[in-house]
Amino acid sequence: MSRPADLGSVKEGSYIILDGEPCKVVSREHFKPGKHGSAKVRLVAISIFTGSKKSYVSPAESRVDIPMIDKRSGQVTSVMSDSVQLMDLETFQVFETPKPTPEEMSELNGQLGPGVEVEYWAVMGRNKIMRIKGGT
Repeated sequence: MSRPADLGSVKEGSYIILDGEPCKVVSREHFKPGKHGSAKVRLVAISIFTGSKKSYVSPAESRVDIPMIDKRSGQVTSVMSDSVQLMDLETFQVFETPKPTPEEMSELNGQLGPGVEVEYWAVMGRNKIMRIKGGT
């Protein structure tokens, strides 16, 4: 799910959908209108799920999609080689999500193991573990 917004209103640190992928804006440049053109905005964003860098240039008044991010709490029930099984703490639904990469694990400052409480984001039908809240 997403909502529309003007490209000119997008700031650094906000989220945007580029090429069907939710991304965090890391750089924004605004160019003044020229003699025959309108003001332009250049964004550089990093994908939430793949970590790939994307660039986007368009007129400031053009419309872009902003992803609806659902921040939820879950508890790790088991850790497999390439995925983590989580239980949502509100709905008690159990599902699998990809295991964070070693670089992301060092940023999480903790160990994923059964019983650990995490914050995960549900964005566009996909889930990602963002931080470790604490253990039981």
